[in-house]
Amino acid sequence: GQRRLLVVLEGASLETVKVGKTFELLNCDKHKALLLRNGRDPAEARPDITHQSLLMLMDSPLNRAGLLQVYIHTQKNVLIEVNPQTRIPRTFDRFCGLMVQLLHKFSVRAADGPQKLLKVKHCSTVHRWVSVKTWSFIFFSFFSLFPQVNVDYTEKMVSISNYPLSAALTCAKITTAFEEVWGVV
Repeated sequence: GQRRLLVVLEGASLETVKVGKTFELLNCDKHKALLLRNGRDPAEARPDITHQSLLMLMDSPLNRAGLLQVYIHTQKNVLIEVNPQTRIPRTFDRFCGLMVQLLHKFSVRAADGPQKLLKVKHCSTVHRWVSVKTWSFIFFSFFSLFPQVNVDYTEKMVSISNYPLSAALTCAKITTAFEEVWGVV
């Protein structure tokens, strides 16, 4: 089989909240009072981290060469498949609108055809899903702001830096490393 890298954005904060008559993507900046009122830590509502990471991944030469597959696994245990041809909105507000549409309709189609660009996978657990596919390498980027990460489906955990890195920078470093090893320019 062809070499491919699977990246799972683990613990992504993508959750909708009803504000008035519409739904919005839960966000620590816009919904801080709501989060605090419900006894939740506003630091956990960071969809901007997912947005930045997806921009890095989907713009990478590795993705453009067809060697990358991205999935998002949310804090609420929703697994989202990202079609490699998906163009992530550049602005955060448009990204939020797209994610609300996805979470409510379970898929987002291309404007110019029937192809699904984003879709919710009906899978009970990530590790069961990962085991049925064959991948060259699987990389999980953890979206936890806390140093202790507990997941039951990894065989080995490695650190790529002695310093804390943002999720987006981690994704950029990983794709760049695979591009260099696989000769993608």
